[in-house]
Amino acid sequence: MAGKKVQATRANDGSQCNCTTLRKASRRISQLYDTALAPSGLKTTQRAILAQVKRSQPTTVGALAEALVMDSGALAHTLKPLERDGLVEVTIDPDDRRNRLIALTPTGRAKLAETDALWAKAQRGFEIAFGGTESEALREALQLLVSDRFVTAFESTLIPRAR
Repeated sequence: MAGKKVQATRANDGSQCNCTTLRKASRRISQLYDTALAPSGLKTTQRAILAQVKRSQPTTVGALAEALVMDSGALAHTLKPLERDGLVEVTIDPDDRRNRLIALTPTGRAKLAETDALWAKAQRGFEIAFGGTESEALREALQLLVSDRFVTAFESTLIPRAR
């Protein structure tokens, strides 16, 4: 089985697709961080949501989805177990009853704090394996990829030019 995994990885090494390569890298890093966070019972995505809610609470599903660069529907699906487990509270926005406000519960704050050391260990592992300078450069490059400036530049290349 291990031989097949190595063989499959080698077969895909020549991909020139930026999207495929980024998605593969993202899945691999998520797997590694999920393993590091496993003792807490949270997945990387769940921890990221809790951390973003802490930074911006209370927040709406739409604002949270935008901050996390997620689809609102996918976020709503991912929020359900966090709400079920009492980590977040979802209430109706008194200023706009169409919106739902998300906030951390005391249990959610405690769970997030519990993951801090596990997450820090994963971060150190990444930086040791990839290199500190390289890690910083990678974060800067990835921040550019999620910026409005990049989206605008990319989308402008898709518009047919008048002849």
